[in-house]
Amino acid sequence: MRLTSYTDYSIRVLMYLSADTHKLANIKDIAAAYGISKNHLMKVIYNLGKLGYIETVRGRNGGIRLAMEPHDINIGALVRKTEEDFAIVECFTSDNHCPISPVCALRNILNQALLAFIEVLDAYSLEDISKNKGMLLKMLQQSASAELDNIDPDEDQ
Repeated sequence: MRLTSYTDYSIRVLMYLSADTHKLANIKDIAAAYGISKNHLMKVIYNLGKLGYIETVRGRNGGIRLAMEPHDINIGALVRKTEEDFAIVECFTSDNHCPISPVCALRNILNQALLAFIEVLDAYSLEDISKNKGMLLKMLQQSASAELDNIDPDEDQ
């Protein structure tokens, strides 16, 4: 099972916001901390807002923050909401053309594995994966600082 970068970035944004709940964050800082595209993050953040995980504060000193307590954000639920599908093989799709599907035992095994994967994720919250907030914050700040040091001042932001 492999998660899309969209889901990965969704989890990372929430971890970032969970690391320092006392201040508003902005897309530029999150992008710098993880070394990922601001444009891609804007889509992720927009969707996280629509899903109710984050809230946006507008204005000069605005930014984003968690809209829920970290212990109320279930990782399994988040993954189900951000993944487009869980069709890990062709026979999981409506466009299945595999000739052995009617007699293949692999489909059931892979379905059990997928359900087990999601079940494990359901056992964890954002709080569980962000318990080490101090170290997360330190690592994110170091990463952002290094990323900002590598930006060409003449480059269009």
